[in-house]
Amino acid sequence: MLHQAWQLCGRWCRWSSPFVHLLTLTVVTFGVLAPLICHRLLHSYFYLRRWHLNPMSQEFLEQNKQEGQAALRYFEKLKIPNASEASGSDAFQPVLLVTIITVQRQNDFHYVLQVASRFHRLLQKCGAHCRSYRLLLCNVESDPSDHQDVRLLSSFFPMVSHDKTGENPDPRVNLFEKEKQDYVFCLEQSLLAYNPEYILIVEDDAVPEEEIFAVLQHFLLARFSKPYLRDALYFKLYHPERLQRYFNPEPMRILEWLGLGMFLGPVLSGVYSWAARRPGPSWPIVLFFALYSMALSELVGRHYLLELRRLAPALYNIVPVTECCTPAMLFSAPSARRALGYLRGLRCRQGFAKDIALYSLLQTKGENAYVVEPNLVQHVGMYSSLRLNDNPKLL
Repeated sequence: MLHQAWQLCGRWCRWSSPFVHLLTLTVVTFGVLAPLICHRLLHSYFYLRRWHLNPMSQEFLEQNKQEGQAALRYFEKLKIPNASEASGSDAFQPVLLVTIITVQRQNDFHYVLQVASRFHRLLQKCGAHCRSYRLLLCNVESDPSDHQDVRLLSSFFPMVSHDKTGENPDPRVNLFEKEKQDYVFCLEQSLLAYNPEYILIVEDDAVPEEEIFAVLQHFLLARFSKPYLRDALYFKLYHPERLQRYFNPEPMRILEWLGLGMFLGPVLSGVYSWAARRPGPSWPIVLFFALYSMALSELVGRHYLLELRRLAPALYNIVPVTECCTPAMLFSAPSARRALGYLRGLRCRQGFAKDIALYSLLQTKGENAYVVEPNLVQHVGMYSSLRLNDNPKLL
């Protein structure tokens, strides 16, 4: 018995044995290479939070402050166009209206200037393809004149304001309900001002990615012709990177994860068989490489795998939506009207903010909604308008 066990061990432990090859590959990948390469990747399991979080957060804040100053200089140097009122009397009906909802906060970072300058530059770059797009500012500061950055932007873009100057604040309206009411106001004013075909509601700390208009054009011309997408209540253009992992209670991601393993398992086992000069791969080796690729993609971070989809607009994915969050939301005109009616009947509070309120409508009203992957905006606002935080962190 011992002799047979010794022979089996000898057969398995030879350097030419697949067992030794695959064990070595696993140890080197997950014990050496991945930790060395990924220890600074913010959304990876290998991220060394204790070493990097504080300095990376400070570096991000400093860089964001510089980008805020650059956005301020951008508008100070920009030639002031002829002012046009955001009025529904204008005969022009845009295909897409980008509405930036903004409130005064942290002057040093000029969040709304960063967002507006990026959209303005991208619209200029887009040229004729974006001729039917418009930009609208929605100032929801209680006293609109207090919002210094918007006073600057009002020379360049049409603006509506949720003016509550002189009104006695309703003690029953908490911060979360006020945020919802402001959102409803901006959505409604967007419809009244231009009656667009689509409305993109962007919060003032959601900076658009370079390819946002190319992707939206592809969606509007190709993808949204499908009935199940055309009738959706909304499309989210952002989902927090930390919540994009495969290991989540979301069936679509589990199926994607299994599909990744089913694709890479045979491919990697074929490469291994060729490199080791072995006959065609066996099922145990295929299974090993399927599990190996699934584990590696999850531990390194699904977020970084999604970035490959930026190669072309057609590669962007549209999947069923999840709860959090609302930095950038796309509505068709009919769905915006439905959302307005629904939201007016809901009251928000802590634990039931507007993002959860919108998500709850999918079940109670039988609606559908979707999220675009990868994100089409960057959420740069580390200082929240709802929650005080003197020492914000990236995670």
